Amino acid sequence: MMTELTILIPCLDEAQTVAACVGEAKRFIEDNGIEAEVLVVDNGSTDGSGILAADAGARVVFEPEKGYGNALITGTKNAHGKYVIMGDADGSYDLYDLMPILEKLRAGYELVMGDRFAGGIESGAMPTLHRYIGNPLLSAIGRGLYHSQVRDFHCGLRGYDREALFMLGMNSPGFEYASEMVARCELAGYRIGQVPIILHRDGRTHGHSHIHALRDGLRHLKVLIFLKCGLPPSS
Repeated sequence: MMTELTILIPCLDEAQTVAACVGEAKRFIEDNGIEAEVLVVDNGSTDGSGILAADAGARVVFEPEKGYGNALITGTKNAHGKYVIMGDADGSYDLYDLMPILEKLRAGYELVMGDRFAGGIESGAMPTLHRYIGNPLLSAIGRGLYHSQVRDFHCGLRGYDREALFMLGMNSPGFEYASEMVARCELAGYRIGQVPIILHRDGRTHGHSHIHALRDGLRHLKVLIFLKCGLPPSS
């Protein structure tokens, strides 16, 4: 059954937080009377995250091939919504405060980016290296290469028109998927909106981020350069 919106949550071993994230997203849907679904992509969890998400009211699909991009590609293919808003399963994004993104999608923007630098970053929510060097530097490179106005190329809270995104042929398997999405949308001439959002400290009491700063940073850079040169990011 098609709906207006899919709230898409990629998940890998987030048993501590995924149910709360699903609940928050469902409250947003119910309180605003939106025809929507919450879709969790279990990316090979071993801690029962998928079961907890389903018990909380999400539809759950599985993508065994590890990788942030792989999970989001599978989620987009399985989404029932005209629009998709994606957000992480660790509690770092407010999945109840999604109306500013949805309103811009309704207004015709193909991509709507959250901007953590405009909205605010809680103390300890982002590693110092990422906050002051990695993210600003890679975003600046992206803006320069693509004449883009996007301030935060790597924000994990963003919305897009599902059919418009399909036309771009997204295929990056890892975290570099975030940069590929912005780059391809810029190359396609899509309208890109931005909304300030707050990055919270994630809700995990143990465990660690799945991001590997140097490796993933180089992958982001490769995608940005290769696409600008007309080369496939995987080459």
